[in-house]
Amino acid sequence: MILTVDVGTTSLKGGLFSLEGALAARAEVPVHLADRNDPLHHEADANNWLSALGMVAAQLEVSRVRDLAAVVVSGNGPTLVPVGPRGRPLDFAMTWMDRRGVEEARLVGEASGRYVDPTFYLPKAYWIFRNRPKLYDRARWFMTCPEFLVFHLTGEAVTVLPGEGFKPYMWTEEVIDRLEMDPRKFPPYVRTGQLVGPVRRESEETLGIPAGVPVFGGGPDFIMTLLGTATVVPGRACDRAGTSEGINLCSPKPLGDSRLLCLPHPIEGLHNVSGIISTSGKALEWFKNLSGRREVDYETLFEDICQAPAGARGLLFLPYLAGERAPLWDPYARGCFVGLTMNHGRREMTRAVVESVGFAIRDVIEVMGENGLELEELRATGGQARSPLWNQVKADITGKRILVPESLDSELLGDACVGLYALGRFGSLVEAAERIVRIRRTYAPNSRLRSLYADLFALYRQAYRGLKEVFAGLAHIPVEEEG
Repeated sequence: MILTVDVGTTSLKGGLFSLEGALAARAEVPVHLADRNDPLHHEADANNWLSALGMVAAQLEVSRVRDLAAVVVSGNGPTLVPVGPRGRPLDFAMTWMDRRGVEEARLVGEASGRYVDPTFYLPKAYWIFRNRPKLYDRARWFMTCPEFLVFHLTGEAVTVLPGEGFKPYMWTEEVIDRLEMDPRKFPPYVRTGQLVGPVRRESEETLGIPAGVPVFGGGPDFIMTLLGTATVVPGRACDRAGTSEGINLCSPKPLGDSRLLCLPHPIEGLHNVSGIISTSGKALEWFKNLSGRREVDYETLFEDICQAPAGARGLLFLPYLAGERAPLWDPYARGCFVGLTMNHGRREMTRAVVESVGFAIRDVIEVMGENGLELEELRATGGQARSPLWNQVKADITGKRILVPESLDSELLGDACVGLYALGRFGSLVEAAERIVRIRRTYAPNSRLRSLYADLFALYRQAYRGLKEVFAGLAHIPVEEEG
């Protein structure tokens, strides 16, 4: 058996997979973000991840699994946590949504000679260096989210590198030196699938995972999703649909357009062209709670908005509740409803939030198309993929087929691919992915809605352009502290 673990923004999931790639058991425990008034600050307590890992291991009864052959951990990112010599968090983790390091990102970009977003790893560490010098001095390492758990399993401080080309998006010793930071605070790289070390006896006692089991490098959640949806062939793309949204296209050629990220693919010779939407599922959760429906389950919520017509009676929502990444890269962008009238109610507003995710995805896909990259299909995964309505809305707005795999826990499935490859069960990561990922359902776009959504999408783009300067002005209004 292989134990797979993925640290999400709102939950930590674990799965036990057979050596044939079948899911035998699954568990999930909520994790939480810290409450903050500043819209640029988004933090989490890393200790919460540790306690959640212990609870997941207990639910899966991992201590009783006699044939446990491997552990693979993935997690959300770019999320960074400063830790002491024994791996204890010295402060809250700065999550992937945190955009406070705008100036630091500019300086890191100058040092590296490329665009760097405030959400990336190094601007977060540099922000601590410049703004929290005592914390910086106390920090032994700056760890990414999954490697924090790997350290507590093995006692080894590492950073998982899916491929050599990922270094500029994480850190290089050259840039760290230019910034006058200490490179020893950044753990050495290991590759995805590389052995980190065995589980420690101490970890068996605290987390319930048997000592001696080898722990292999997993990596960022989006890399595991590529494997867990078999997005390993040019033209395939996956829609990582959860708290945030990641559209990842497998491309045979790189992209030079700064509106999208172009990373190496975990499969040698391919490229991962991606656009990241900061708040998608999080936007719906926000409005659900705000509108007094916190206790209403999502199935009931979607049944209700089926009564609202496509286009939400001419209402748009901009889902930029934590700034926006691709293709805008605007830390000051804000969420807003555009076009409210007395005839709009909660039902139309909820549908507008749901449709806004489709427009944000289309925004990414349009940029890909402008650069001559063909996207044939979207393989949906994550919580949103459980909703037939949301899948259909995305198909209708984007004009692309939405394919839903049998397993929606693509990060866990990707971890399993890594574990099976590391154990020698498959000759390559491509073979592992193609063999164990299966498609359950396909949603085709409704041609009748093509014109409606084309018009609304044009207005969606125009709304942001018209409000961009307003958003920037609002972002610089001082925030009054309560009390």
